[in-house]
Amino acid sequence: METYLLICAVIFFAGFTQGLSGFGSILLAIPLLAMFLDIKTVIPLTAVMGLTMTTVLLIQLWNHLAWKKILPFLIGTLPGIPLGVFFLKKMDKSMVQLILGILLIAYSVYSLLSRRLPKGTRKGWGYLFGFLGGCLGGAFSASGPAVIVYASLQDWPKDRIKASLQGMFFVSGSIVVLFYMLNGLITTVVLKYFGVSFPALLLGTYVGALCYGKINDVQYKKVMFILLGLLGAFLIYRARI
Repeated sequence: METYLLICAVIFFAGFTQGLSGFGSILLAIPLLAMFLDIKTVIPLTAVMGLTMTTVLLIQLWNHLAWKKILPFLIGTLPGIPLGVFFLKKMDKSMVQLILGILLIAYSVYSLLSRRLPKGTRKGWGYLFGFLGGCLGGAFSASGPAVIVYASLQDWPKDRIKASLQGMFFVSGSIVVLFYMLNGLITTVVLKYFGVSFPALLLGTYVGALCYGKINDVQYKKVMFILLGLLGAFLIYRARI
């Protein structure tokens, strides 16, 4: 019973984070759940959890989603994934995570202190960020930073940014969960924990979405950059263990 309560508590706060910002739930959930669950259970559990939250938010924000805007990113992701998997065995994983973490913290601090407004990027940048996201996803299961940085560079209102994040996460998350299913990683234990925590997941996502509705575009961008900096700190921590 204690384990179930802990899982529900972690999933609730993960859902709240996702509902508020549109990302960050996996960042919060994996290290906390891994404290009392097997990592082989945690990874597929958080993948299913993340896909569920993304689906809920995508339905909510569907009218703000512009597939044409994120299509270059999605196309660029496809060749990046197998390349990332290939280099996973060749590169110093800890060093790459350390450098990426430092870059994310530097970018988030700069963005929080800068008064310049984003002017958007050319179409070709979407393919590049998508390719980088695919490489990071294939190598470290961490495509999020590229997605978030790309979205933050656009001159979009907060609803379009959040909807775009869900669209990109939905595609990548669906592929990951499918591969997990084909490889037998979605076990009965994973499904049991997911079923128990499902109400907490929905409640957390709902409360986070309510708070999201009370902040403006500028405040939302600040939340994005703060969580991006925390993501960088998490990558640095993971590189040192």
